[in-house]
This record gives sequence, structure tokens and C-alpha cells, in this order.
Amino acid sequence: MISKAVVLPQSSLDNVANNGPFWNPQAVNDTSSKKWYNVYKDYDSVLHDPDHSVTGNNFQFYGTYQLDDEAIANGSLKPSMNGFVDRQVARYPDISALRATQEVMGYYSEGEIPTLVDLVDQFATFNYWHSCVPGPTNPNRLCAISGTSDGHGTNDKDFDDSAIPINSIFQSATEKGISWNNYDGTNGAFLPDALFFNWTAEHAKSNVVPLENFYQDAYLGLLPQLSYINPSCCGLNTNSMQPSGNVSFGQVLVKQVYEALRASPQWDKTLLLLTFDETGGFYDHVAPPLAVRPDNKTYTETAPDGTNYTLTYERLGGRMPTWLISPYAPQGHVENYGVDPVTGEPSSYSATSVLKTLGYLWDLEDFTPRVSHSPSFDHLIGPEARAWTPKTLSVPSPFPDAF
Repeated sequence: MISKAVVLPQSSLDNVANNGPFWNPQAVNDTSSKKWYNVYKDYDSVLHDPDHSVTGNNFQFYGTYQLDDEAIANGSLKPSMNGFVDRQVARYPDISALRATQEVMGYYSEGEIPTLVDLVDQFATFNYWHSCVPGPTNPNRLCAISGTSDGHGTNDKDFDDSAIPINSIFQSATEKGISWNNYDGTNGAFLPDALFFNWTAEHAKSNVVPLENFYQDAYLGLLPQLSYINPSCCGLNTNSMQPSGNVSFGQVLVKQVYEALRASPQWDKTLLLLTFDETGGFYDHVAPPLAVRPDNKTYTETAPDGTNYTLTYERLGGRMPTWLISPYAPQGHVENYGVDPVTGEPSSYSATSVLKTLGYLWDLEDFTPRVSHSPSFDHLIGPEARAWTPKTLSVPSPFPDAF
């Protein structure tokens, strides 16, 4: 089985795959209410990037920057999920509460995201897939490929300097004789994920190749056993869906990757996972769950109010869209909770579920205790390929340019 992963930067599940409305009886222009409702989003790009820092996530999930982690662990403090609009207003004081609500709580119609709707109709959609870390992009990407954020809570200099010293799926694959490429669509804006690690920079830099090579390799049937795709990011005219990039551009990337695989002689050996690294400060109504701590590392951040908060990595981040795409995936299936393989209890999926599943497929040791407790999705891989899967996905089209 050939595995592919496309990791896009950010979106919540309510934002693109679980269309609203969610509402309350008080209008958003009633400034005394401090309550907001989910609204239809009719613009292709959000220009005011929401807060997706650790303390920003704290405020969005709990309504405060400082959290009592002991109370969270014993269940006496639960996420209220009511701080998204207030945090956006505080971050951008020149915009109205109405505009802030439209930006962070808006949702898309099926007509605006037809490519993604096709994935829901034709393949498997995860209903409870959360980010590894309640924080920003690179710590989540690191967790996705190493099973831990290694004490990182921001997009710091170590990621730019290939200074991450820990093991990764890329190193483990090499040691097992499993072929891989990191197809790099970043256009030099930042390092692709495999180059976070000093091991890759020293021993496997040739495995990081331009995204254009992916389409050639797919056409020729030369894709490696593991393909990992970085989209372009971040800003105007990028295809990651990160503000201020366009959602329609992101759909074009999804369509291109899918159709290249579908036309490939390797399609009947392919498992494609499309996911995001984190939710980017966009609203979702489902509270993030607790999680097993991956290691003893911590991260301390100063919040906008000047107080310090220390994250111990014992909870997941927000819920976000994820699809399993393959002729072996069940058509139109919505996957709810998985099963913690250690406790046997229902458990939310996250990026470390990819490492757990690949561990089963390729006989890899669990990277961290977090991976050991992560539900696998190998049960969604059927014994036989479906006779029919679409050769193409719907063509997206731009809608009102930006908000």
C-alpha cells in the first residue's frame, strides 16, 4: 500500500465540512450579549488571520488565557468554546463584532466548496479529528511526523534551521527500507516539514523534491511508498487555505493531487489522507478532548494580558476536516470516534493516528506514548478496491474575493 499525506495549514470542521448555522437568540449587534451565532461565509479569503497561538487557543476554548490544568484533567473545567469572536475583536480592534463573527464563525455552502463535497460523498470523512496541539502550525506538523512537539509551542527558529533533533517518520522509514519523498510546494517561503530535522538535512536532503515532481511520478507510476505534500503558504495567491490565501485555490490543489493519483497506474495501491495541521483560530462547537502526554517537555508562553501559561501537552487542539481517500475507503462514510488501543475506550483521532496506522502497516515502533494511545484507522481500509471511483473532482470557482 502506498501512502500519501497532504497537510494543509488550517481550518475548523464547522468552517468547511460541518456547515451551520449554530446560533443563539441574541443578535450579534447586541453588544451586551457577548454571544454570537454562526453565519454564512460568502468570501474566498479571510484577510484578518485569527489567533492560533497556545494562549489564543486557551481564550477561544475557555474564555481566558490562564487555565487550571488540574481542573481540566479532573473534568471540573470544560471548554465553553465561546471566546472566538471576543479574541478576534481584541486582536483586530478596528473591525466590528459583526465582521469578526463572519470571519471566525462563518461557514461555506456546498456550492462554494464542491471539490471537498465530492470527497465527503465518495470517500471517508472523519467527524472527530483534532489537532495534536492547541496551538500553531509547526508544533502541530512536528507532532504529526514525530508524535510529539518536543516542547515547541510556536513557529520558532529551530524549524527554519533544521535544528529539530528527534526521530521522525522519514528517518524511521529510511531505517526500515521504506521509500519516501517530501514533495515541496512552499516555493522557498519556509522549509518543508522533512527539513525541520537535522537528520534529514544531513542524510536525506535529496528526498525533498519540488511539488511538480509529484505529478510526474504519479503519471509514470514512480511514487515512493510514502509521499508527503507541503502546499504553498502563506498569503495571497497561495493554495493552503491559510488566510489570506483563497479557499478556491486550495480546492484546486486538492483536485490536482487527487486526479494525478486517480490517473496513476499506482491508484489501486494508494491511500491518500487529506488533513490540516490545526484549526487556525476558526470556530468549532466541539470541545477538544484530553490526550496522553507524549513526553515530559513543556512550553511557556506570555499571553496578550502579560501573564504566563505553561502547556504540558495533555489535551488536543480543535476539530478539523480530514478525509481518507482510496479505492479501499468506504464510500460516503462518516467515521466518528476511534478506539484507544491501550485502554479500549473511544478516542478522538488526531495526526498521531497516522503514525499509529503506518506503524501497523510497516511494523514501526510507536514514537511516543501519545502514539501508543492514538486510534488507528486501518479498519477503514477494505480488503478489495472498489470497482468505481471518480476520475475527476468538481471544478471549484472563485467567489467574492476576500473579506
